[in-house]
Amino acid sequence: MSEPRFTLTRDGAVATVGLAGPGGKAVMDDAFFAELAATFADLDADDSVRAVVLAGAGDHFSYGLDLGAAAGTFAPLRSATHAGARQELLALVRRWQGALDVVAGLRKPTVAAVTGWCIGGGVDLAVACDVRIASADAVFSVREAKVGIVADLGSLQRLVGVIGDGHLRELALTGDDVDAVRAAELGLVNHVHPTAAEARTAAADLAARMAANSPLVLRGIKDVLDAERAPRVEAGLRYTAVWNAAFLLSDDLDEAMTAFVERRPPEFTGR
Repeated sequence: MSEPRFTLTRDGAVATVGLAGPGGKAVMDDAFFAELAATFADLDADDSVRAVVLAGAGDHFSYGLDLGAAAGTFAPLRSATHAGARQELLALVRRWQGALDVVAGLRKPTVAAVTGWCIGGGVDLAVACDVRIASADAVFSVREAKVGIVADLGSLQRLVGVIGDGHLRELALTGDDVDAVRAAELGLVNHVHPTAAEARTAAADLAARMAANSPLVLRGIKDVLDAERAPRVEAGLRYTAVWNAAFLLSDDLDEAMTAFVERRPPEFTGR
C-alpha cells in the first residue's frame, strides 16, 4: 500500500484534512487525487461531521502537481501516435477533475486554511472549498501557463465567480504570484491572519460556527448556491479536458518539463 496522502483529525463536528502529499511533500500525484476523492466521499457520508477544514500538513498548502511524477505519466503518451493516447489523457484529466468535484460537491461547509505556497492545483483545490482563510505568508499562483498547461482542474471555471473575469484572466495569463494582501483585495481569501497557526485556528473557529447551524439548512444553502454554478463549471471542465487531450502533449510541455529539471526559464515556441 502507498503511504497516506492526507492526515485526518476531529474536533467535535469539525474534521480537519491535512495535505501531506507523497513523502510529506506538498505536491499532488495520481494517488493524491484518488485518496482525495475517497477521503471527501467518506466525510460526506459521515453524519457526525458537519464542517471540514482543509489545510497543509506542513508549512505550505500545496505546490500543485508533482511535475516529476507527471513527466513520467506523460512520456509514454507523448510518444504514442494513436488516438488511444489522447483517450487515456482525457480519462486522466477527467479523473483528476472528478476528485476536485467531490470536494466542491461536499454537502457540508468547507474552509481552506492556506499557508505558504498555494500553486497551480493547490489553487484549484482551495477554490473548490466554500471559504478561504490565509496566513500573511501565503502566496497564490495560477501557475500552469508557465509550465505549458491550460489549467484544467477547476480554477478557470470556479475563480471567475470568486474574483471576477478580469482578475482571473490576469492571474491565468501571466502565472504571476499573488501575496495574501492582494488575494484579500481580489476576494480570493476572506481573511488574512499574521501566522500560520492563527490562520488554522481562525479556519477551525469559522468551520465550528458553520457546524453549529442546521445541517439540513447548510446543505440547502450550498445546493441553492450551486444550482447555477455547478452546470457552468461542469461544462467548462469537460471542454478544458478535451482541449488538453488534444493539445497538452506539445513541444512547449516538453520544454517546460526540461526547463524545470534544468532549473532554467523555459523557451516556448507555441508548438
